[in-house]
Amino acid sequence: MEPVTQDDFDDVVVNAPGKVLVDFWAEWCGPCRMVGPVLEEMAAEYPDVTFVKLNVDEAPEIAQRYGVMNIPTILAFEQGEVKQRIVGAMPKAKLVAELGEFLG
Repeated sequence: MEPVTQDDFDDVVVNAPGKVLVDFWAEWCGPCRMVGPVLEEMAAEYPDVTFVKLNVDEAPEIAQRYGVMNIPTILAFEQGEVKQRIVGAMPKAKLVAELGEFLG
């Protein structure tokens, strides 16, 4: 999973032609460290979706723009629009189920 920054977020996520899943996280966040490896696995399993992560401490303006109040928060973008929002850590099976239509 590639990190994105405030500087390249719009290019990598908003202006991307396909589906992009963004993990909003921070170094100090325990649940974020649990979700990270799960998303890494999913990135390998769903090559049609671009998986990226955004450190909210380094890009607070982006987090604020999308109303990210708690982390981890996962936003699923398609054609630059947020299609789905998941807040909090969950096991891989539940995450895949929640994102099923988006990942499909």
